[in-house]
Amino acid sequence: MPEQIQTTNFKIFDLYDLSEVKVEDPGLKSVINLEPKLILKSHGRNFQKFGQAKVNVVERLMNKLAVAGHRGKKHRIILGHSTGKYSRNMKIVLGAFKVINEKTGKNPVQVLIKAIENAAPKDETTVIEYGGARYPQAVDVSPLRRVNLALKHIIHGASDKAFNKKKNITQALVEEIMFASEKNGESFAIKKKNEAEKQADSAR
Repeated sequence: MPEQIQTTNFKIFDLYDLSEVKVEDPGLKSVINLEPKLILKSHGRNFQKFGQAKVNVVERLMNKLAVAGHRGKKHRIILGHSTGKYSRNMKIVLGAFKVINEKTGKNPVQVLIKAIENAAPKDETTVIEYGGARYPQAVDVSPLRRVNLALKHIIHGASDKAFNKKKNITQALVEEIMFASEKNGESFAIKKKNEAEKQADSAR
């Protein structure tokens, strides 16, 4: 009889078990990566088409934090505490996860997934040109873009709450993730989602 090898469940940073985390939104299951690795560091290798879907969702959150103050192509707000340094940004994320775990008693990655599902817009508007005139047109959002927008708005909301305020970025990130997971109207990400969907409804 061959010996049965027992494999232990990997935990990210040896802290949080991802095997118990569930994605309830069927549209997002294929683009939220929950593959357990000890250290979430892809070194930017997944640059091919749909490569973002192969990067663990916690690392994607950390990558967004590196450009927390940027809005589109205008890089006016630059935050000193979130730079391109991996260890510094991941320390902020892990600090936020620790506080979420203490406050809720739940796996913080599950709380983050719930926040992404609640903050991911289903519709948005684009501009089409017809006969020389430009019209807004409602379109469905692709699953990958839904996750990207949710992560971006969560980070922007945390960034705005911490910029020139008494709150630090870790506390602001905790607040934003928890508000979004509860569908609280104070969440910046939930506000942006509702705003995008209202604009899409009026452009149908």
